[in-house]
Amino acid sequence: MLLAALSACASQVDAGVSQDPGAPGFLWGLWHGFVFPFAWIGSLFDPEIAVYAVPNRGGWYDFGFFLGITVLGGGSWFGSRSRK
Repeated sequence: MLLAALSACASQVDAGVSQDPGAPGFLWGLWHGFVFPFAWIGSLFDPEIAVYAVPNRGGWYDFGFFLGITVLGGGSWFGSRSRK
């Protein structure tokens, strides 16, 4: 209950969302989610590499990023494996 109340206070910085046609949208979010593990490792060694594009299109980019990490990145496949 406390976690739900705390999450209601969360907000997004306006500078993080752009409606510019060149801003990353759903497909870029999907790609960035898929390459997240490699980008994260690269970001440890090079400060020019980011794992998340800012500014982006907002909710659609986030949805693509989520799908890229969970579905394309193998998150749901690895979690569904039965252990013997």
